[in-house]
Amino acid sequence: MSHAPPGAYAASGVNIDAGNQAVALMAEAVRSTYGPEVLGGLGSFGGLYDASALRQMANPVLVASTDGVGTKVRLGAEAGRYRSIGHDIVNHCVNDILVQGARPLFFLDYIATSHLNPSQAAEVVTGMAEACRAAGCALLGGETAEMPDVYVPGALDVAGTVVGVVEAARRLPRGDAAPGDVLVGLASTGPHTNGYSLIRRIFAGVALDTVYPELGMPLAEALLAPHRSYLQELWPVLQDDAQPIKALAHLTGGGVMENLPRVLPDGVGAVVRIGSWPVPPVFGLIQTRGGIALEEMYRVFNQGIGMALVVDAREAAALQARLSEPSWVIGELAAGARTVRLA
Repeated sequence: MSHAPPGAYAASGVNIDAGNQAVALMAEAVRSTYGPEVLGGLGSFGGLYDASALRQMANPVLVASTDGVGTKVRLGAEAGRYRSIGHDIVNHCVNDILVQGARPLFFLDYIATSHLNPSQAAEVVTGMAEACRAAGCALLGGETAEMPDVYVPGALDVAGTVVGVVEAARRLPRGDAAPGDVLVGLASTGPHTNGYSLIRRIFAGVALDTVYPELGMPLAEALLAPHRSYLQELWPVLQDDAQPIKALAHLTGGGVMENLPRVLPDGVGAVVRIGSWPVPPVFGLIQTRGGIALEEMYRVFNQGIGMALVVDAREAAALQARLSEPSWVIGELAAGARTVRLA
């Protein structure tokens, strides 16, 4: 009976020691997200979360979402910006459950690569931990996988899952959105985590430290700005018994055109008023260099609006005054097909 020599697994492209080193490097960042609800610690087969506090809720509903960063990770790797990728995945997932009225409880991550670089993986997870702390949720567990021959050399993939909770009576969308309601938009920090296969094609061969005059900053700064979270801005409003938000739409893959209809009832569509908010110059640069039609820009990208709020027109001004950041009335709802029309 033959036995594999020591180091045979490493010779095949998988380094267990590198994995252990990555865990050691990220351990402190992960533990910094733990509250008393987290039971056990790193190294368990599964994360343990004490959910007894949910008994204080009248009718708690768990809300879960999973997503990935997509090909933005390729640009992040080229620029050596790994920590911001961690922010991207957490904030994207947190926003996805926020639109249903939920706050996050815990987050789980998955990092896959061709050959594990412990310091790079630790940077990504440190970014996740920073975003989790800001969102008040625990980075409960994760997995780092080294898969040569599955991923091309140098490739990195980042995905994550968030689990949150909402009172059943506060679930969004409320279902009462109606013609005449208005759309209030909150700014994005850029393309967030969508459209990067197109972006990478458009800027292929362009150095990431290139400063375009309309940007006034290196290209990497504009393209790799982290996907922002809207939790801190909107959560105080959502906690009011008489809160005015009827629905929230996170403008991610599918851009403005595909995401707004997801939160509208049958027989109600949306009209988005072009020019009603300042579109960041990075989108104009993408459109010009790529020769992209305007409607496709709105189908692929968020165009500077990362979250859209549906509110009664009579309550919009009071809501905007309450927010701590600029916002814009970007359109309204109208009777008709559940689609978006640009006007």
